Amino acid sequence: MASQSGQLIDFSTVLASAVHDMKSSLNLLQQSIDSLNATVSDEDTKTKTFLSTAHYESARLNTGLVQLLSLYRAEMENLPIHEDECHIEDLIDNMLLTHQGYFGHKNLTFSVEQAPGLVRYLDEQMVTLLLNDILVNAMRYGQSRLLLSAYEQDGWLIISIEDDGPGYPKDMLQASSLDMRDIVIREGRTGLGLFFARAIAAAHHRGERKGEINLSNGGKLGGSVFTLKLP
Repeated sequence: MASQSGQLIDFSTVLASAVHDMKSSLNLLQQSIDSLNATVSDEDTKTKTFLSTAHYESARLNTGLVQLLSLYRAEMENLPIHEDECHIEDLIDNMLLTHQGYFGHKNLTFSVEQAPGLVRYLDEQMVTLLLNDILVNAMRYGQSRLLLSAYEQDGWLIISIEDDGPGYPKDMLQASSLDMRDIVIREGRTGLGLFFARAIAAAHHRGERKGEINLSNGGKLGGSVFTLKLP
């Protein structure tokens, strides 16, 4: 397709611009949902349930839109990250603050086990986005308990999110190691979230060490275990 000036329209750039606009509108919608939730009485369980569902779905949409933007940028110039000093405790606190109004409503007990004084150089926005996507899914599939752990091991920063749900299905465990070209759509799952998580992790590197993710079942709660390792 050509514009009136005769130049070809770069559809991918137009799409990226449209996604950016949609994300801005979605952010406003999320703020409205959270503000409305704060005004609703805890006794109004029907409205609370509706708002909890709206919060979950809007969070999924927001993550998906950011993933599309980031993958577009990755195609243009590799996935750009902006590393700075990050206090891991603050990263976790800010992430949980977003969802604190929904843990109790969904009858989920959320526990945090973290080593004190963890400080790393990383892209806080991208890592938060990655972990937030995993946390939202853990909230969906967990039955009553969630656990986030953060510690250092052999020079790696390890952050894991566990739940007491049914665990990852076999095809999802296998998809965690697939390249994007091998990912197919089946049963509503594209594997895009896992590919995106791997891309964020791998973009963090120190010498020959590159970040990585791992999916498993079992752990301390018996359900799914997502682990992020950053050098």
